[in-house]
Amino acid sequence: MRIIARLDIKGENLIKGIQLEGLRVIGNPYEYALKYYLDGIDEIIYIDSVASLYGRNNLYNILKDTSSDIFIPIVAGGGIRKVEDIYNILEAGADKVAINTAVIERPELISEAADIFGSQCVVVSIQSKQVSHNKWEVLTEGGRERTGIDVVEWAKRAVDLGAGEILLTSVDRDGTKRGCDTEIINQVSTSISIPVIASGGAGSIKDVKDAVINGGADAIAVASILHYDIESVKSIKNSLIDYAEVRL
Repeated sequence: MRIIARLDIKGENLIKGIQLEGLRVIGNPYEYALKYYLDGIDEIIYIDSVASLYGRNNLYNILKDTSSDIFIPIVAGGGIRKVEDIYNILEAGADKVAINTAVIERPELISEAADIFGSQCVVVSIQSKQVSHNKWEVLTEGGRERTGIDVVEWAKRAVDLGAGEILLTSVDRDGTKRGCDTEIINQVSTSISIPVIASGGAGSIKDVKDAVINGGADAIAVASILHYDIESVKSIKNSLIDYAEVRL
């Protein structure tokens, strides 16, 4: 079970919003990433939250600084539109790329990226919003645009096209600290054969456990719970270790 620190970026700042809006500046992303690394985090996810809006990615300098001092997998996303963008992000220090809007517009980019860089590098980011009972829709452009695409069906197609992981973000729960959307996490995780990273809503250790136990997530990306010192990396991991020992 991987615990991943999710750091949303705007310009040079680490930010956090609620439901991907109302962005608040938290601090220096490198300093937070280094702190989480020293505390034992398993991975780092950097998402440029406004890259799709402005058609550019500003993570290159942050990635270069981070990868020189932090030696765990780093995922980077936001504004990636073509193979050249993926190459540049990996060259800057990322180990994987997270892609959302571009692969909705041109799904074959998943296959192109997997063929060139390997499926392990390709994380398909799905922004999920519940639109009715038992139905979730894929959003793009930082949660601003509806697509009419069913989340579970899109996850299945992404796997067929060569994705190595799914980053499943609940737009409804993001930043609310009121628990993960375990229902859609479970639907996706039981429908596909690749790891699912759950993101959005974790405000307590119980919420993290729910994403694993009831959602079936392979990993969970947390933000508010760490940024606001609600819990530490160590307390989250120790709690999951205790749970695993009880299960054994």
